[in-house]
Amino acid sequence: MALSVSNLASSLSSLSFSSQVSHGPTTLSLPRSNYLFSLPAKSPRRASLSITATVAAPAEVSEEDDTMELKKYVKSRLPGGFAAQKIIGTGRRKCAIARVVLQEGTGKVIINYRDAKEYLQGNPLWLQYVKVPLVTLGYENSYDVFVKAHGGGLSGQAQAITLGVARALLKVSADHRSPLKKEGLLTRDARVVERKKVGLKKARKAPQFSKR
Repeated sequence: MALSVSNLASSLSSLSFSSQVSHGPTTLSLPRSNYLFSLPAKSPRRASLSITATVAAPAEVSEEDDTMELKKYVKSRLPGGFAAQKIIGTGRRKCAIARVVLQEGTGKVIINYRDAKEYLQGNPLWLQYVKVPLVTLGYENSYDVFVKAHGGGLSGQAQAITLGVARALLKVSADHRSPLKKEGLLTRDARVVERKKVGLKKARKAPQFSKR
């Protein structure tokens, strides 16, 4: 009997020990609580993202304000629009068409209500095209140039503006024809992209041919 009682006691102690072990996982819930508390720490990051989005918005508004100011400036300088002006010229190149108006000024160039350097993406060659007729006659700081251009790309539009400025300078004085013609600025460049032909890949490029 004494042995059975001792066996029962040992079994009871083992049961109590196992119950303590079974309660062990509840103590492991502390890291979970810490994980739950760590979630609100991410909320300031989200707030900072929303703040940066609101800061970027005023820059777009300022660009729109600049274009509106340029539109008002052009309308004040050209009462009645482009068609009502006296010193006007039309230039063409490829698919591009440019209507150019000259006004006495300081050499400012505005294309489609935008500054020429911004519109032509700061390309020095395209900016040079626009000013070549004025530089030829020494008027680079004597006239402001207002342009409405459409069609084609920026390169074609820049060359169309060259012809338009040269033709407008002829209305300032007929004596300008000789120096402008000498530089070839009054000649319309008639070169355009050649059309694609049937059976060819492009205008003249043919598919590969092999006899074997």
